[in-house]
Order: sequence, then C-alpha cells, then structure tokens
Amino acid sequence: MSTSRRLFLTGTAGAAATLALAACGGGDSEEPEVAEVDASEFPEGSTMAALAEAGSITIGTKFDQPLFGQAGPDGDPAGFDVEIGKIIAGALGIAADDIEWVETVSANREPFIENGNVDIVVATYTINDERKEVVDFAGPYYVAGQALMVAADNEDITGEDSLDGKTVASVEGSTPAQYMLDNHPEAELQTFDTYSNCVTALTNGQVDAVTTDNVILAGFVAADEENLKLVNDGETFTEEPYGIGLALGDDEFRTFINDTLQAAYDDGTWAAAWEETAGVVLPTPEPPEIDRY
Repeated sequence: MSTSRRLFLTGTAGAAATLALAACGGGDSEEPEVAEVDASEFPEGSTMAALAEAGSITIGTKFDQPLFGQAGPDGDPAGFDVEIGKIIAGALGIAADDIEWVETVSANREPFIENGNVDIVVATYTINDERKEVVDFAGPYYVAGQALMVAADNEDITGEDSLDGKTVASVEGSTPAQYMLDNHPEAELQTFDTYSNCVTALTNGQVDAVTTDNVILAGFVAADEENLKLVNDGETFTEEPYGIGLALGDDEFRTFINDTLQAAYDDGTWAAAWEETAGVVLPTPEPPEIDRY
C-alpha cells in the first residue's frame, strides 16, 4: 500500500495490527484509477469542486477490522472500506497518497461528519433511519448481517436463541449493540470502543461471545482460527447495509458518490477491490442496489 497521511484521533492501531492477515493489506495490488479532473468541471461551490481544487480528501475508516479497515505495520489502513474510499477519491482526481485517513470508531462516526473532522466516512457503517437524521448516506456498497463469534472450544452458544444469561461484547454506538439491547435483555451486553478490544475480552474469558457483522467477525476468525470460531458458520440474523457517510443535505455530493459507486459496479472495479481484500476469505457477492433516496 502506498504511504499516505494518517491521523489517529481515537483508539490505537497497534493492537489491531497483531490480527492482520498477510494477504489482506493489498500491498502489491494496483491502486484504483485516478481520473484527470479539473475542479471547474464540477458545479461551483460544490463539495466535489472544493475537494478537487484542494487535491486531497479526509476519510474516516476503522483501523482494527481485518478485511475492511485495519492498520498495518506502517500505520496505513488496508481493506475493502479503504479501497472504496480510494475509488471515491480517484473519481475526484485525488491519488491514494493524498488521502488523509482518520481512525474512526463506531461511536464517533456521526460527530466526525457533523464537525467536519472528515469529508466522508467509509467504516462498516450501517445505513439506518436514526442515523439519516444527522448524516446522509451514499450506497449501500455492501450488505452484511449480524452474527456471533465465540471461543473455539465453546459449545454452549449455538445461535442467538442461546444467549440468555451470557455476556456478549459489541462496540459502543453500533447497530449490533443496539440489537442486543432491543432483542436480548436476558443477556448481559458489554460494550467497548473497538472490536479488537471485544476480541481481547473474548480471548481472556471476560465475555462469552462477540457480536457484530459477519464479515468483520470472519476477518478475526481467519486471523486466529485456533482460538476463535463463528457460530453456525457465521449464520446471520439481521441485514446491515453499509453506506458512505457524508454531511447531511449535501445532495450533490451524495449523487456524485452514488454515480461513482455505480460506475465501479459496472466496470469491475468494485469486484476487483473486494477480491484483493475481503475476497481473500469470503466469496465475491453481487453488489447491492444503490438507494438513491
């Protein structure tokens, strides 16, 4: 992966890096095409014009999630979300070296967008109506589903119907954590700031299970199959459409990102990004239909 600017605002990347998959970083993969863009091609005063003129973009992503967004030894994040961010940047004429990556955890995604810390967030970010009250979403660019991960020798947890009395970890501010609160009051929910900390709690016996999206858990299991496993081979019990978060009311920018995603679907760029990252572990899915709400 090319060297790009990084900004660490929350959490630590070091613990997550120990879970990295060797093939997940995409270090030898070809960077997405960077368009030759003149800022004047975009509507005057638009976000696209401003970013193209600046020649740089700030993107929030996670730094502790194998396959989607995980910091490597050099501090740069790698994964499918990162490649999606590069595709958006490339359509603005911005090269990977000119992306500023900001570590963004579940709880601070909306504040980072609202406060202007980032231009967009690409961070396993589930689109839902509550979030759409404060930020806008382009996409979805992938649809995941909530699942469960346990210690490799755990035979007690066989699905979400066996969680009563169990201690389950998830990340503060995430839709999986809210699902647990709404649907499993007999289980004890413990929340952490990052999923790597959830995994640590599981491996040291502090919790019985970790719940989040199946693709996130698959990355952690692939990195430590000796100690971790998915319950029922990663069987899901929700749908989690991943979107790109941006400032509320920026309809022009949302349309631009949606058009860029659709082009990536059509020309194979999206599939190539998947196969170089999450596709190391998971089969290539069909891209989801974009919701141009």
